Amino acid sequence: MDVLGIDISSSGIKGRIVDTEKGELLSDQFSTPPLDETAPHKVLARFHDVVNKHFRWDGPVGCAFPAAVNRGVVLSTKRIENAWVDADASQLFSEIIDNPVSVINDSDATGIAEMRFGSGKNHHEGTIIVLTVGIGIGSALFRDGLLVPNTELGLIEMKGVTLEQYASNKTRKEEGIRKKTWGKRLQAILEKLETVFHPDLFILGGELSKKAEKTFPYIRVNTGFKAASFLNDASIVGAAIVASTETEEVTSS
Repeated sequence: MDVLGIDISSSGIKGRIVDTEKGELLSDQFSTPPLDETAPHKVLARFHDVVNKHFRWDGPVGCAFPAAVNRGVVLSTKRIENAWVDADASQLFSEIIDNPVSVINDSDATGIAEMRFGSGKNHHEGTIIVLTVGIGIGSALFRDGLLVPNTELGLIEMKGVTLEQYASNKTRKEEGIRKKTWGKRLQAILEKLETVFHPDLFILGGELSKKAEKTFPYIRVNTGFKAASFLNDASIVGAAIVASTETEEVTSS
């Protein structure tokens, strides 16, 4: 099934058409400028422009959203306007574009893509932690191939700050940290997660996956780790997969 995958973040709204049966990207990426405001009406208007005006899309849409989400309803917000709390984002997005929209936490979407078609596709047993290291540090936790939704492991505290404050790509840029030092900070947060979850594999995505060759040699942990396969497109692919699954369930019921 071909599905339009959308990723929403403060850096903008980006989208690509995805073949969800193969995990292949069928279009170039379209991105908006950064979102200066993330109030619902602002995001909805920009979402409409991307889906209806740029892609002229008629069909299911999967949306990776920067908040905890349950059945399309926003549970809490750390990276977007508080007015989204308790909003039925799936319904709001569906109404604004007149097409069905499935909404999922952005890091969970990344994890789904990596587990289905990427670096985790052959790992169906044990505990897998997918981390998206970018402006913050998002997470997706899988046990025996099943997603434990809406984990926010980047908000765990260590040394008086959260993991994402300590080792995100944003922190690296703001502090002018060299790759070796950044690698050691990443190692520290992986060691922290090892003591809590004892995972079988880490999959590291976001901006970090683009710099894997320069950063990974400085990371030494007991657990194996891999770079995410889809780089910054993982959330788009994962959101599209969720939309295709929900569409098939509706069709078959």
